[in-house]
Amino acid sequence: MPNQAPPRGLFITVEGGEGVGKSTNIEYLRRYLVEHGVDLVVSREPGGTAMAEDIRQVLISSRTEPVAAMTELLLIFAARAQHIETVIEPALARGQWVLCDRFTDATYAYQAGGRGMDPELIRHLEQLVQGDLRPDITLLLDATVAVGMERARDRGALDRFEQEQLEFFERVRSTYLQLARESSGRYRIIDANQDLAQVQQQLHGVCEELLDCWGVRQ
Repeated sequence: MPNQAPPRGLFITVEGGEGVGKSTNIEYLRRYLVEHGVDLVVSREPGGTAMAEDIRQVLISSRTEPVAAMTELLLIFAARAQHIETVIEPALARGQWVLCDRFTDATYAYQAGGRGMDPELIRHLEQLVQGDLRPDITLLLDATVAVGMERARDRGALDRFEQEQLEFFERVRSTYLQLARESSGRYRIIDANQDLAQVQQQLHGVCEELLDCWGVRQ
């Protein structure tokens, strides 16, 4: 009999505004899933490849020259195209799970919600760049803007996005919550206003759900 291709991997994204603890909690998810037998690739957006990381630095660096919203959007999708082609799709085809710090939902939240761009334009680019690729599960770390920005300031110098006004981040959060309502089957909302132990208790429950539903146990 011919060799069968491995089952396609699971694509998990982690979303949220500034200061919600994505990096810390992605490391918790990575450790938990690997310890329970998941063959896992961890990545991020913008970024995930050498070229896409270069684009990331262009995007987040503070500069005196105003950055046009369209320039920002096209750079994000350029990095995403490279990331999908060289990291995400090959890993999923090998049967690996992919855990990604932000994906296209962030573009809807930041560029449509925050910047006020037409979401139809983003949908067009999404289809052009991604085809049928969409996350299987999205974890939204949700905290109030006041809590998130206080944590972000405590981390040190703010990047170009983190320097936006509070109203920008309120629109970002509102858009994320709207996306979660519209795609409730895909989204799991994590209350990130709570302390780290409570947040990770919520994540533990999601991990157990994923392992039970997709049959990966060790």
